[in-house]
Amino acid sequence: MVDLIVGLQWGDEGKGKIVDLVAKNYDIIIRSQGGHNAGHTVVVDGKKYALHLLPSGVLNPNAMNVIGNGVVVYPKQLIKEINNFDKNIKNKLLISDKAHMILDHHIAIDQAREKLRGKNAIGTTGRGIGPAYADKIARVGIRMGELKNIDKLIEKLAHYYEMNKGYFEYLKIEIPSIEKLKKELKEYKNALGDIIVDTTKYLWDNFDKNMLLEGAQATLLDIDHGTYPYVTSSNTIASGALTGSGLSPKKLNKVIGIAKAYTTRVGNGPFPTEDIGSDGDKIRKQGAEFGTTTGRPRRCGWFDVVAARYAVELNGCDEVAIMKLDVLDGFDKVKVCIAYERDGEKLEYFPSDLDGVESIYVELEGWDKSANVTKWEDLPKNAKKYIEFLEDKIGSHIKYVSTGADRKSTVIR
Repeated sequence: MVDLIVGLQWGDEGKGKIVDLVAKNYDIIIRSQGGHNAGHTVVVDGKKYALHLLPSGVLNPNAMNVIGNGVVVYPKQLIKEINNFDKNIKNKLLISDKAHMILDHHIAIDQAREKLRGKNAIGTTGRGIGPAYADKIARVGIRMGELKNIDKLIEKLAHYYEMNKGYFEYLKIEIPSIEKLKKELKEYKNALGDIIVDTTKYLWDNFDKNMLLEGAQATLLDIDHGTYPYVTSSNTIASGALTGSGLSPKKLNKVIGIAKAYTTRVGNGPFPTEDIGSDGDKIRKQGAEFGTTTGRPRRCGWFDVVAARYAVELNGCDEVAIMKLDVLDGFDKVKVCIAYERDGEKLEYFPSDLDGVESIYVELEGWDKSANVTKWEDLPKNAKKYIEFLEDKIGSHIKYVSTGADRKSTVIR
């Protein structure tokens, strides 16, 4: 059985909590795309864990964790995360030999290009994700398995740097010396070499076990189906998770979509339900909406039914989790966007271009005291009405309702 968890908005929906909550049901947890630009925060018994490359299943003592071929890995960050978390995690961690590697020049390119864009900046995290994926598509990337032959890898990189010498000079990026590069790559090999394997074969050999695919970023950041160009550099939807792991679509059992009870976005790009007034500030403050990876304040706004319905259909969601319901405690009225309007035309479908789109809202009665509720019948009446309204509009059963940061603060319907 292979189940999949995917974000339905612009990321930061709380996927890590749901992965952690259900991980006890799975033998293998797989991260299938993205890089250390992603950040999952998991809180267990009051202790907070911030994970960037490690799958959220690391808190399950019985699960094997796999970083799949679709991920771009910055070894320096992964080693740091392993050491900060628990060195013994290596006993239950595998890295795909086909996963591409982020090197320091990718990060330098990312930051230099973003600076050159000026007012047209995308709002990238500057972690080198885009340049690493670009090298992958251009067929000049470095795969993790190449760490097994450092001398051959050095030759390849020397040729790469020579071919791109003019570009590096234009961006004012210093090419590393061979000595420095060799030292760094050897450190990566020594720290990670014994857990770099063909993870696709590993997964195929273990089809008798229960697996969970953990998505990073989210649907509206998908390189093909998101709000291009303000997107990430990988396919973040359900089908992308299969490509990024080597699993067949026929093996997929269930897709769980994750959405906040409101909407947030980090960086630039269209955001139809953004609230730049006091309500948006209140959501940000009550929801502690600051990036796990960057620390940047997130843009905040109301739940967008049009976008959520689009994401549910695109991913084929069987069920949905609504996160951070408690953040909306204390609002007299709660808005929900049920359609868009542009140039006098009503839009009920998420368009490829959101320029000029205005949200059409309905207002529902607010509530209080939903925080840390664990039973459906104990939720405030208006909170239940809100969940039922969203369920009807997005076209998928809402099975999980998160009412607090801790694993235990969850209603399961």
